Amino acid sequence: MASNVKSLDKYILKQVIEMFLMGVAVFTSIIFASDTFITLIKQISHFGIPFKVAFMMIILNLPQVIVMTIPMGVLLATVMTLNGLSLKSEITVMRACGIGLNRIAKPIFIFAIIMALCSFFINEAIVPVMTKQSKDLALWAFGQKNIPEGKQNFVFKEVNNNGALKRLFYVGYCENKVLHNITVLDTSKAGTIQVLQADEGKTSPEGWDFRKGAVYTVNAEGKILNTTLFDSSIIKFGLDLSAELNRNVTREMNFSNLLAYIKSHPDLEGEERNYFWIELYDKLALPLTTVVFVLIGVPLAITPPRVRYNRGFLFSILIIFAYYLIRALSISFGEAGTLPAFLGAWLPNIILTIIGVFIYHRKVYTIS
Repeated sequence: MASNVKSLDKYILKQVIEMFLMGVAVFTSIIFASDTFITLIKQISHFGIPFKVAFMMIILNLPQVIVMTIPMGVLLATVMTLNGLSLKSEITVMRACGIGLNRIAKPIFIFAIIMALCSFFINEAIVPVMTKQSKDLALWAFGQKNIPEGKQNFVFKEVNNNGALKRLFYVGYCENKVLHNITVLDTSKAGTIQVLQADEGKTSPEGWDFRKGAVYTVNAEGKILNTTLFDSSIIKFGLDLSAELNRNVTREMNFSNLLAYIKSHPDLEGEERNYFWIELYDKLALPLTTVVFVLIGVPLAITPPRVRYNRGFLFSILIIFAYYLIRALSISFGEAGTLPAFLGAWLPNIILTIIGVFIYHRKVYTIS
């Protein structure tokens, strides 16, 4: 009898794992084909990042997407597998042999717990490293895009939307992507002209980083209004990419690092503080969604005798849609301060757990 039960576990797990791998592949492809692809186009068109670099950044963000799709894949595998067994009357045969729904679902719950731990590990150990590498790659690519191809005594210009001259750059020579003997003529401010001279400089996401120089402000009559000497100065010529890249800074830290960051920044206030706390709690809530999905998916997958079609995929999509709708609302309310940060991250799991426990209990004692 014990060997038969072990064979049953292997039989169920084999189908669950096969469907899980397919589900993760499908949902990852969907996310890549929608949100991630749009991000790729944005990085290429807005920030001037080369296609190869942008594509590599997407690959580096793959673990982050997998963390999101693991719960979806487990839910799809649970519902499709049990729905298929139910349609073929295998669930009925198992119950006739004295094997209850709790025992049938046991290997699925164990698999879900293992996947939750894997999701937590990926989110803690892999996602922060990959996200940091992706950001560093973007910073490097952005730092290269304004470096001209010439090597010495060259000029390049920046124009406004009307085609009029905005800034004129003269560079003595370029070595190792660093510009030397720089003169910048800035006519962007009406009524004045700024002349910047520096020994060296380079681009960065925050602007142009100049070293050892001076800035002269001249009026329309040619009179010098102001002179400023500097050892190092960052001037925001053109695009500032730092805000865009720092938006997901929480994903570069694991749970303990993010907690330490929040405690070391007591100046965080309002929505920003709420956002960081929600991201902290979500690092625990998101992996546990895997188990919650199984809890609600198992009873829904048991098909009544009168139903003769597999409705597992439809149920999976509806549950996923409901979860992420509640998640989007709770996070929005949490960031706004309407909900506590803990509920902002955990409310979807709490709601689905309550519903899942209720229908699971009913299904265990009413299934025939």
